Amino acid sequence: MNSAQAMNFKGTIDLTLKFIKGKNSIQVKFSDSGPGVPYEIRDKIFQPFFTTKKLGEGTGLGLDICSKIIANHGGTIWLEPNLEKTTFTIELPINVY
Repeated sequence: MNSAQAMNFKGTIDLTLKFIKGKNSIQVKFSDSGPGVPYEIRDKIFQPFFTTKKLGEGTGLGLDICSKIIANHGGTIWLEPNLEKTTFTIELPINVY
């Protein structure tokens, strides 16, 4: 939803999935064709209650909750260092029994 809203519901969202054999993990990348995340707020986007949306449109909890869920599963999430588009990468370990 964040991607769609950032693009004013016009654009593309790409999803890629990659197996990282040496780390026995998977990476999922979400990229959108929106304006990108400004440099000055990049270090704040995972903080609880931080939002760039208008009052009443968002709580600023989405990325905080996502990062906590991912961490609880032994994974990580990060924003790629590209100012021209927005790409979030999630890496999760694969438990093979």
